[in-house]
Amino acid sequence: MNTSGRSQLKKGVAYHGNRILRHVESDMRDIIEHHFNLVVHMFSHNDWDRHRNIMREIIQISEGYGLEVWIDNWGIGGPPGDKSHFLSYYPDSHQVYSDGTVDPVRVCLNSPDFRKFTREWIDVVKDIGGKSIFWDEPHLEGKNIINGKPSVWTCSCLRCKKLFLEQHGKEMPAEFTPEVEQFRIWTVVDYFAEVTRYSKDKQFENIICVMLGGHFGINLSTIAEIAKLDTLDNIGSDPYWLGHQNVDPYGFVYQATEENLSICQQYKKDHNIWIQGYGNPGGREEEIILAADAAYDAGARTILVWGYRGSESNDYRAVNPDMTWQITGEAMLRITERHRNEQRLIARAALGKGDLSCV
Repeated sequence: MNTSGRSQLKKGVAYHGNRILRHVESDMRDIIEHHFNLVVHMFSHNDWDRHRNIMREIIQISEGYGLEVWIDNWGIGGPPGDKSHFLSYYPDSHQVYSDGTVDPVRVCLNSPDFRKFTREWIDVVKDIGGKSIFWDEPHLEGKNIINGKPSVWTCSCLRCKKLFLEQHGKEMPAEFTPEVEQFRIWTVVDYFAEVTRYSKDKQFENIICVMLGGHFGINLSTIAEIAKLDTLDNIGSDPYWLGHQNVDPYGFVYQATEENLSICQQYKKDHNIWIQGYGNPGGREEEIILAADAAYDAGARTILVWGYRGSESNDYRAVNPDMTWQITGEAMLRITERHRNEQRLIARAALGKGDLSCV
């Protein structure tokens, strides 16, 4: 444990949409020039099939420039990443809603075939040189939210109904009962207990980011249960303020970061907090600075942005990607300078020199 009071500031950005190595080279330099020291690379099913060796080189290029690399399980189980290609091979592994409809793109986390597939994905990540896995926004789907609870929800497939009967001694109801909520929490936690144990045995660091809300089957109870896993090293969230009505970016991000850090401190986990750098409306780019300040002020020291250059390669890009990226770099420089000054004061205090801010 670090008893000096000094801490490392990690500043990361999500990077995807490009697999051309000469562009990767210049983009990694651009990321460093915008004051980042960490990059999150997607590794989708399509990357596995078509870019496996290219991804190995992308990791090598990134690390060669001094960037820490996290590998994102982007879309292997469906949104928020790509639609799951896995379901083309295992059509009996779809999530099923409580009204009997099938989700066309999301995978049931209780599918043994999907868990096997996840282990195989971990093996490939190991082969291409990954060291840290970023488990991106795991969730079960819900619709028609009333008082924070979904009235239509997953997963109610035959497999999950059988597991529910075994655990609760009765048939799974169509209503969203406390037992159903408990089962959904158990499903998410059990999946991650299995796959993070496998990845930990492969010497990976396990990092997770969760979206809070009944819509996603994630609440504080779920996070607490996930946090108990000794195979999970780092727990984060993404308090994206855009899309919420009448919220103050600073206050919204500050409060969410405090809640995240409280759970991490309770269970002795590291943390990651994400700042919204996509979908930013014109004229509101400065809110990125407020949000980064809020995360830092609340105590976060691993702060990341989704995504590179305002996510300009996606339809959900910022309205003004160049302006968004410029201000994102300014936000990272701002917290970098703050952190350097704080570390300097800590170092001087350790020498008994006090605060000589005029020097």
